[in-house]
Amino acid sequence: MKASGPAALRVLSVVMGAFILAMGLAKLSWFTDTGPLEDELRNWWGSAPLVSRRYIDYVALPGLPVFARLVPLAELASGAALLLGYRIRLAAVVSLFMVLNFHFAMGILFQLAYLTNGYGPPVLGGLVALALHDGRLPFSVSR
Repeated sequence: MKASGPAALRVLSVVMGAFILAMGLAKLSWFTDTGPLEDELRNWWGSAPLVSRRYIDYVALPGLPVFARLVPLAELASGAALLLGYRIRLAAVVSLFMVLNFHFAMGILFQLAYLTNGYGPPVLGGLVALALHDGRLPFSVSR
C-alpha cells in the first residue's frame, strides 16, 4: 500500500479538528458565564511562573469578558474548519495560537514535563504540520 502525504495530513486535519471542536463544545457555558474561565486562570496563577502570572494579571483577566466568548467561538469555528477541510492552514494557525496562549498562561511551557504532556508536543506538532502544508488536501472543502 502506497502512502500519501496529503492523505495523511487530511487524516491529521480530521483528528485535530475533532479534538479542537470538542474543546470548544466543552466551553459553551463560557458564553453566558465567565466564572469557569476566571476560576481556571486564578487556579493556574498559583503555580505559574512570574511571566505567566503577569500575562494572567495584565492580559487574560482584564480581557476575560472578551476571551470567554472568543475562545469557544474560535475553537468551534477552527475545529469545524479542520474537520471539514475548509481553510485548513488558517484554522491550524488560529488553533495553534489558542493552544500556545493556554499553555503559556498555565506556565506549562516552562516545565520539562511539557515534553510528555499529551496536550503539548503532539497537538502543537500536528497543528504546525497542517499550517505549513501548502496545497489542497484530499476530501477537503477548500484549501
